[in-house]
Amino acid sequence: MELRHLQHFVAVAEDQHFTRAAERLMVSQSGLSASIRALERELQTPLFVRTTRRVTLTQAGRALLGEAERILAQVRAAHEAVAAVQGVLRGTLSLGTEQCIAGLHVAGLLAAFRRRHPDVEIRLRQAGAGALAEEVAAGRLDLAFAYRTQADSDQLRSVSLTSEPMTVLCHASHPLSVAGATVAPADLADEVFVDFQPDFGPRRATDAAFARAGVRRTVSLEVNDVHSLLDLVGENLGVAVVPRHFRYKRASLTALDLKDGGEPVYESAALLPPPQATSPAARALMALLESGGA
Repeated sequence: MELRHLQHFVAVAEDQHFTRAAERLMVSQSGLSASIRALERELQTPLFVRTTRRVTLTQAGRALLGEAERILAQVRAAHEAVAAVQGVLRGTLSLGTEQCIAGLHVAGLLAAFRRRHPDVEIRLRQAGAGALAEEVAAGRLDLAFAYRTQADSDQLRSVSLTSEPMTVLCHASHPLSVAGATVAPADLADEVFVDFQPDFGPRRATDAAFARAGVRRTVSLEVNDVHSLLDLVGENLGVAVVPRHFRYKRASLTALDLKDGGEPVYESAALLPPPQATSPAARALMALLESGGA
């Protein structure tokens, strides 16, 4: 099994199309097809279901994809490690992040990283916590800053960044609007909620708090960015449960403490692959973050 076969396989799986994958890889379509056939012969099973419009992974193909992505990530890390020993950090830093991670200014951190390591290409992807964890575990991202969604495993580890309580935001004319007041999930059972999509960290933390309290809620207004959430609450269209630092983003809103027998907590972390698979660029970024060099 050759690395180029795995590279070709991953490209076709991502694009779900041989022609587009060939163009991206800058190889001929016939050569790409031959590479995939060689891999299928070696594994003695089809990896794709081919149609006239697109290709999809077979069950064997889905099983191979995660392993292939991890192998290629480790190969990239090996090349970058050698370059780092030679005194220059090169390669690519592929970073994922959720929006508005407390205590972390991502743009400032990346600017400081670029000043120190100008030969490293920075790629940034913004998504929800669950998707980011999957991409780090699969080797598609070097690391991510997100809500901690799971315990450490042999494919994913986490380094704690911050932990803060959850807060309820409402319009100043809302019946619950008493600055500094405390509410429980049961007090919000009949409210209209504004919230993020289910994969986002704050939504996961809120869902967990209400589940612990045995209170069902319906999110009527679902968004994928912070400003839209604050705008909807600002128009008195609903209430939102968010990490505490969000209260400082819109001074006109009333912030209420949320209790559920304990204190619902939003815990953010740096999500990384196992140490042996962590790229030199990711290690350098973490070192910069931990030193406060941003």
